[in-house]
Amino acid sequence: MAQATEPLLSVKNLSKRFPVGKNFFGKANKWVHAVNNVSFDIMPGETFSLVGESGCGKSTTSRLINRLITPDSGEIIFDGQDIAKISAKEMRPLRSKMQMVFQDPYGSLNPRMRVQDIIAEPLLVHTKMSPGERLKRVHELLEVVGLPPTHGERYPHEFSGGQRQRIGIARALSVNPKLIMADEPVSALDVSIQAQVLNLLRDVQEQYNLTYLFISHDLAVVEMISDRIGVMYLGTMMEVAPNEELYSNPQHPYTQALLSAVPIPDPTIEKKHVLIEGDLPSPTNIPSGCPFHTRCPHATEKCSAEVPPTIEVKPGHFVNCHYPGREL
Repeated sequence: MAQATEPLLSVKNLSKRFPVGKNFFGKANKWVHAVNNVSFDIMPGETFSLVGESGCGKSTTSRLINRLITPDSGEIIFDGQDIAKISAKEMRPLRSKMQMVFQDPYGSLNPRMRVQDIIAEPLLVHTKMSPGERLKRVHELLEVVGLPPTHGERYPHEFSGGQRQRIGIARALSVNPKLIMADEPVSALDVSIQAQVLNLLRDVQEQYNLTYLFISHDLAVVEMISDRIGVMYLGTMMEVAPNEELYSNPQHPYTQALLSAVPIPDPTIEKKHVLIEGDLPSPTNIPSGCPFHTRCPHATEKCSAEVPPTIEVKPGHFVNCHYPGREL
C-alpha cells in the first residue's frame, strides 16, 4: 500500500482563551490562555500523542479539534476540510469520522442504558441501519473488544473499569471513524489493565486502519503506543519528534526534565533526575518570550524577550527553543 503523503489532520496556529474575570462594565478583562498557536500534523494510520503536565492544554486541544469548543483563531484541516469555523449543523455529518474515548470509563457511559444501547447509539444517529442490523453490529464490536455478546444486556455498573473502557472503545468504533481521540484512556485503570487496553487499541488500529490522537501525562504509556509525540507546556507546543528520537535525544529542557522523571524498572541502573526550579506560572499571565524561561536554567534575556522560533534539528524533529540540545 502506498504511503500517504497528506495529513488526515493538520492543526495550524490553533489558539483558545477563556474569560475568567470582568471589569466594572461587565467586559472580560482577565483570560486563561489555554492553547497558544499550536501546530501539528497527524498522518493517516499513525498515533500522535500529546504529553505534558496537567493544565498544559492537551485536553482543550482535543476538544477544539472535535469542535466541542470553538477556537479563537487557527485552522483545523480534517480530511481535507477546514472545520475550525463551520457551524454545529455543518459539523454534525463529520462527527462519525472522529470519535472520542474518554478518561473516565464509567462517567462516559449512561448508567441507565444497557451496554448494547450505548454502543448502538452512534449508529442510530449516523446511519439508517435497522434495529436488527444495529444489534448484529453491536455483537460484532463486543467480540472485537474481547467481551461476550451476551454482555450487551447488562448495565455499566456491572462491569470493571477495564471492561467499561472496552465498551467505550466499542462505541467509538461503531461508526467506522477515521480518527479516534483518546483522552487519558488508561489513567484511571490498574497497571496490568492499562497494558491490556493499550494492546487492544493497537490491535483495533491495525484492524480498522485507524488514526489516533492520544493524550496522556504518563510518558511510559506514551512510549508504548506512539509513533510521534508532541510536548506541551502552558498551552504551547515545545517539541515534536518521532517516538524513539524524542526519548533518545530530547532537545528542549522541559522535555529533558519530563523524561528524567520516568522511572526505570531496574534498581541496578542509576538515573539522573532533573528537578525543575520554581512554580508553574499562571495560565492567566503567561511569561513573555519562551513560556518556560522562568524555570529554565539556560534562560537568557533573549529567552524572556523573544518567542523562540521552530527549529528542525533533525528530519521530523522540531523544537521551539533558542538553545536546543543543551543538557540540564
